[in-house]
Amino acid sequence: MLVFGFSAGLPFSLLVGTLNAWLGEAKVDLATIGIISWIGLAYAFKFLWSPLVDRTRLPVLGRLGRRRGWLIVCQLVLALTFVSLSLTDPALAIGTFALVAVIGAFASATQDVVIDAWRIDVADETATVEILSSIYQMGFRTAALVGGALALVLSARISWPGVYLVMGVVMAATVIATLLAPDTARPAEGLGFRELREPGAVHPKLRATGLVIVGLGWAWAIATVAIFMVRILSVQPGDPNPPKASEFTSSTGPWIIAATVVLPALVAAYFNWLRARGRNVLTEAAPATSGTQRAADHAYSALLLPLVDLVGRLRWGVIVALGIILTYRLTDSIWGPFAFPFYLSELQYSADEVAFASKVFGVFMTIAGIAIGGVLFVVLGRFPTLILGAIVAAATNLLYADLAAGSQYIDAFANTFGLNAMGVDPRMVRLMIAISGENIAGGLAGAAYVAYLSSIASKDYSAVQYALLSSLTLLVGSLGRGALGEMIETDGYVTVFYVTAGLGCIAVVFCILEWIRTSWQNRRSEAAPELVPPSDAAHAVVGDTPG
Repeated sequence: MLVFGFSAGLPFSLLVGTLNAWLGEAKVDLATIGIISWIGLAYAFKFLWSPLVDRTRLPVLGRLGRRRGWLIVCQLVLALTFVSLSLTDPALAIGTFALVAVIGAFASATQDVVIDAWRIDVADETATVEILSSIYQMGFRTAALVGGALALVLSARISWPGVYLVMGVVMAATVIATLLAPDTARPAEGLGFRELREPGAVHPKLRATGLVIVGLGWAWAIATVAIFMVRILSVQPGDPNPPKASEFTSSTGPWIIAATVVLPALVAAYFNWLRARGRNVLTEAAPATSGTQRAADHAYSALLLPLVDLVGRLRWGVIVALGIILTYRLTDSIWGPFAFPFYLSELQYSADEVAFASKVFGVFMTIAGIAIGGVLFVVLGRFPTLILGAIVAAATNLLYADLAAGSQYIDAFANTFGLNAMGVDPRMVRLMIAISGENIAGGLAGAAYVAYLSSIASKDYSAVQYALLSSLTLLVGSLGRGALGEMIETDGYVTVFYVTAGLGCIAVVFCILEWIRTSWQNRRSEAAPELVPPSDAAHAVVGDTPG
């Protein structure tokens, strides 16, 4: 499990974070870096192909087991990805470079799906899911240090192609752990899906229709993003009318959100409406009789049923909940790909300095933020902590605005508390103050957000529901990165950091609305529990007691 955690964390670190440092050093423009960062959407949409991965045994390698076969393919593809990147110059062949990175991101996201399933499958009374998850996190965090701090340090000594070649060899070595790992037996067909075929369930044909509609929406969104990536990365120098990421984000971005979030929510609401009125539902048990029917049940359970349950319990409150999910980590996710270009190219810090400040010191600051979040839960309660997390996550963007503008206020803070008298380079003190502020805020906000997602997830569908909701977290921020890169090119970092701070206020508003909604719901439940619909009462149990 430790090696599997490492195997998952290394490509995530190298493809989603460290790759941007290489692109910045290669003088790739920031708008293009923002577009290439869309490869992170593979992690956001991995739940779409998880049913296929779960049910399909690969030819030849499938003899090793349904999990290990997939793992070996993913790990070998990732190893080849890193080697291929090491042989490609992003300054001369950015399209090829991006294509290889896209393939690697999909392989990495697929590997995550398989490892998560393997961890659940092999858990028993001795090696519980909780223990295995903790070991997995240790491996993942170790890989983050290797793919982050160590990669930056090595880049100053053996160049970026050399770094990715070494990482390709390391990735290939993880195949050994896969070959030695135990595999699991295939569960009985239809196990866990019987409730979909019982009286009162939405008719299978209607479910299949809804699944097709939602699937087409997701497919259109992915294809639209992919086509635009190809268009913008294929632009020739001197093109008088190159495509603009900002125009794509403003004109097509809302439709992508509608296709991937609003449309599935409407289908889920419609299914709940039918069930409540007894329309288009089964009147007697109708067990699945073919592989196609069982596959449809499996896909529905993984892709749509978690949302049907959520909409059924939260009802109109799901609008506010989805607002929080789409915007709470927006400020972090939208500017994240530009962090390394900002440190290394704009501010001219060395790779060693950034490696220590961001990937070593910064990790401890994130842990401190998580700990502070835990204390605030006890002292303030869930929603005050959630709101505070959103506020500080937005406000710390102002630290970076000051850093980009010359650090007037950061220097005043350092002088007031004697930080510049500690013998550390004042430039390094500035960077560490900014990073510590952001990472403490990020750790606090992250802890609050995980607690919120856990509170609205149903115990009956906790794993798939949490995976679906957490995936949507990255959507809006990822779509806005290309436009943000263009804004940095035209207006500079200072302006952009003020903009991202302002964007963070959207999440604050949604959090306040959710606190008001759940507080009202709890009071209504306590005053007249018999008048509260079952779906409301279920949510009231996990609602927050105003702190």
